Amino acid sequence: MKRTLISTSFVAGAALLLAPHALAADPTAAETGFLLNNLFVLLCGALVMFMAAGFAMLEAGMVRSKSVATICMKNISLYALAGIAFFLSGYSLMYGDSVAGVIGSVGMWQGDDKAVLAGDLSGNLAPATDWFFQMVFVATAASVVSGALAERVRFWAFAGFTMLLAGLIYPVIGHWTWGGGWLSELGFVDFAGSTIVHSVGGWAALVGTVLLGARRGRFDKNGRPRVMLPSSLPYVTLGTFVLWLGWFGFNGGSQLSFSSIADAVAVANIFVNTNAAAAGGVVVMAAASQFVLGRLDLPLILNGALAGLVSITAEPVAPTIWQAMLIGAAGALVMMAAARLLETLKLDDVVGAVPVHLAAGIWGTLAVALTNAEASFAVQAVGVLAVGIVAIVGSLAAWLLLKVTVGIRLGREQEDSGADLAEVGLRAHNFS
Repeated sequence: MKRTLISTSFVAGAALLLAPHALAADPTAAETGFLLNNLFVLLCGALVMFMAAGFAMLEAGMVRSKSVATICMKNISLYALAGIAFFLSGYSLMYGDSVAGVIGSVGMWQGDDKAVLAGDLSGNLAPATDWFFQMVFVATAASVVSGALAERVRFWAFAGFTMLLAGLIYPVIGHWTWGGGWLSELGFVDFAGSTIVHSVGGWAALVGTVLLGARRGRFDKNGRPRVMLPSSLPYVTLGTFVLWLGWFGFNGGSQLSFSSIADAVAVANIFVNTNAAAAGGVVVMAAASQFVLGRLDLPLILNGALAGLVSITAEPVAPTIWQAMLIGAAGALVMMAAARLLETLKLDDVVGAVPVHLAAGIWGTLAVALTNAEASFAVQAVGVLAVGIVAIVGSLAAWLLLKVTVGIRLGREQEDSGADLAEVGLRAHNFS
C-alpha cells in the first residue's frame, strides 16, 4: 500500500512538472489561452458597462424628483456618445503609434482581425475585445462628470463635453500611461485607473462645477449649505451595490489575462482587495458620521464604499487584505474632508463625485508606493500633477467653448421648474 502511494505521488508529481512542456507542445494550448483571455475580458467589460446603470441609479436617487428623468436620459446618452467618440478618435489617440510619448496616431479604430485569424495570437486579445474593454472605461470617466453637474447643466452642453472628453482629453492622458507614453516610461503605476479614469473625470467635474455655479438655493445668503433632499435613497443604495459589483470587472479585468495560474491567483487577489477596500470605506464612514454628526449618514456611508473602491483601483494586486481595508478606509476619510472643503468653497457637487473620484483617486494613486516596491512616491506625485494640469486645461477649454456656443446652464425658470420639464417634457414619477 505504501509503495503504491509513493508510486502514485511520483507519477502525479512528474505530471505536474511535465504539464507546461505538454501544453507548449500542444498546438491547441495557445488557442485555449487566447479563448480564456477573451472570454474573461469580455465578461469583465460587460460588468464595467453595467456600472453605467449603477451611476444612473445613484444619480437619479441623489437629485430632486424634478430632475430624475433627465438624469436617466443623460446616463444612457453619455454611454452611447462616449463609445462613438472613442471609436472615431479616442482609441487611436490612446493606443496608436506614439508621437514623442505624448499622443497616439490620429484616426478611427480599424479593428483588423486578419493577423489573429491567420494564427498570430501573441496579442492575447482580439482587437475588438481590447477596444470594447477600453471603451467602457472612458464611459465611466464621463459618468463621473454627469453626477456632479446634475440639475443645472444643459443636456446638449453635457453631450458635447462628453464627446470632447472621450475623443480627446481622456485618450491623450491615457496614452501617457496605458498607451506606453512618457509617464509609463517614467515608472508611473495606475493599474486600473484611480488617476487615468477617476481623477480625470473628477478634474473635469470640478472645472464644470466652478463654471456652472451652485444650484439655486443650495447655499443661503450667508453661504451656509442647505440640504436638498434626494429623491430616493433606495435608488442610491442600489446604484452603489451595482457599482461595487461592476468594480470587480473594472479592477479584475485590468489583469487582461486569465490563461495561467499566476493570472488566476492575481485576479482572485484583486477581487478580494477590491471588496476589502470598499468594506473599509463603509465601516469608517459609519463610525465617522456617528462621531461627527451624532447619527448615521447613509449617503456618506455609500460614498465611503465608492471612495474605498476608487482608492484601491490604482494598485489592487500588491496589498494584503488588511492593507486594502486601510487604503479604502483612508480614502473614505479623504473623501469626507474633500466634501467639507467643497461646501466651504460654496461648490455644489450633487452626488459627491469630486470628493469620491478626484480626492480618493489622488490618494489611491499616491498610496501605490506604500505596497508596490517598484513604485516611487515621487513618480506617482508627478503623474498626479501632470494629469491634473492637462485635465484642468483641457476641461476648461471645452467648457468655455460650450459656454460661448450653446450655453452650459439652464435658465432660471427652467431650473426652478426642474430639468425634467425643461428638457425632457415629462416627469420620471407620475402619481395620477
